Amino acid sequence: MKVLCYGVRDVEVPIFEACNKNFGYDLKLVPDYLNTKESAELAKGFDAVLLRGNCFANKQNLDIFKGLGVKYLLTRTAGYEHIDVPYAQQLGFKMAFVPGYSPNAIAELAVTHAMMLLRHMAYATARSGKKDFIIDSFEFSKEIRNCTVGCIGLGRIGRVAASLYAGLGAHVIGYDMFQIKGIESYCTQVPLEELLPQCDIVSIHARYTAGDPKIVTREFISKMKDGAILVNAARGQLVDTEAVIEGIESGKLNGFGVDTLIDEAVIFGKDFGDGEIPNQTLAKLQSLYPKVLITPHLGSYTDEATREMVDISFSNLKDFMETGDCKNKIK
Repeated sequence: MKVLCYGVRDVEVPIFEACNKNFGYDLKLVPDYLNTKESAELAKGFDAVLLRGNCFANKQNLDIFKGLGVKYLLTRTAGYEHIDVPYAQQLGFKMAFVPGYSPNAIAELAVTHAMMLLRHMAYATARSGKKDFIIDSFEFSKEIRNCTVGCIGLGRIGRVAASLYAGLGAHVIGYDMFQIKGIESYCTQVPLEELLPQCDIVSIHARYTAGDPKIVTREFISKMKDGAILVNAARGQLVDTEAVIEGIESGKLNGFGVDTLIDEAVIFGKDFGDGEIPNQTLAKLQSLYPKVLITPHLGSYTDEATREMVDISFSNLKDFMETGDCKNKIK
């Protein structure tokens, strides 16, 4: 079985090779993302392709895959909005995703964003990097143990994040559409209307399915505590970016940490140097650093998360080969 794996970074190569010892696939690992006709044509001679986020299996690329004889379309991500699923089904591709991987990877990044914003670390280190070691009033901060943190979405990632915030001494409350059991020792579940005005930090960990409405809107931000910090560790589609910009500029929000954005493929994976960011909204958001901290979708960029994503993806392909079906198939 010949498998082409897109978007593989150098540090991930040993992990792919180690996981493949249990499967024996004929692998080709390329750093290219699936985002052009030329990148799609790299699949010539392969039976399966393995995508990552911001690899776009759109009509053009799916037609190319079909013409090249690709049969299996896998993604090593939990979301699969980068795949035109109805059209791929129409063409007969067998597809699978990774329903979950190390929740700690995402949760740790969310907490890091929150703590950097709370203690103004980006601001302070940027100044010291310019040889300015004067402490100013902006660097004064609360301690996390004197903060209330609200986690919105109490799935696997949200629960780990809540426990990490609690471990730092914060008072943690949470909101979820369902009543979650077994979290009472570190998180108290409350209605959203009760959570927003109380919290010094609001951490978003909700699921996203294509077509879902935004969670963070102007109304949502208006209900938050003045001067609160907002962290989005979920999908960019859940946040109204312009509303966040307005919140930062007005002082309603004291900080925003984010790892995923709407239209993120326009900027993530690229170095603009002294050039202009070709999206006015994202350019404005980036300009608000250090009150806005953007990381380029690296939540899963850890050893454990990568190992789990690759191993599950390889297992998905094995299931398809041996049974014609897969528990993680995209329906």
